[in-house]
Amino acid sequence: MFWAGILVTGWLGLVLVIAELIHAGFPNAKEWSRKVVHIGAGQVILIAYVLGVPTSWGIVAAAIAGVITLLSHWVPIFPSISGVGRQSWGTFFYAVSIGTLMALFWDRLPEVVVLGILVMAWGDGLAALVGIHWGQHPLLRTGKSWEGTLTMFWVSTLVAALSLSPIAAVELLWIAPLVGLGATLLELIAWRGIDNLTVPIGSALLGYGLLSLS
Repeated sequence: MFWAGILVTGWLGLVLVIAELIHAGFPNAKEWSRKVVHIGAGQVILIAYVLGVPTSWGIVAAAIAGVITLLSHWVPIFPSISGVGRQSWGTFFYAVSIGTLMALFWDRLPEVVVLGILVMAWGDGLAALVGIHWGQHPLLRTGKSWEGTLTMFWVSTLVAALSLSPIAAVELLWIAPLVGLGATLLELIAWRGIDNLTVPIGSALLGYGLLSLS
């Protein structure tokens, strides 16, 4: 497990360095630096999955990350995380989601944890970027765009299919799009960063429930 810790720490360090460089070099692209952290940080779940990181390690690491993100609200530890000009607890909820899902499923069905975290990382991350930069058609009374929402659905569906492929086959034809739809609806109704809590946990629970029915 020593090398797992080294890999996770090294990866997160690289993600933060890249985000800080974007933040410093392109002051008008703060959302891009934040999404680098958002998407990049989520990939640690793949490292944990491949290396079989123990549940206790994952929970402790998530707790440490949560404390750091809380401190970043008052101390500019990582401007690329908190310096987006709006108050949000999204990064803290991200850490809570990882710890919660690992506690619930890591020992019995880790693929569901991978699904929940990567739906949040890739689905929400890419949907936000597409919506902000290319969204031309507003989705009524949501403050979001059709372009971003469709990106969330298709990326979440693909992530669900890939995440569950080691343990499911034919079932993915109906499970993956339903997870994608559920994740999209959860993202639509979220506010002030709470989607970083509801989307990963909701997607994982939905995936687990649908697998149980198949």
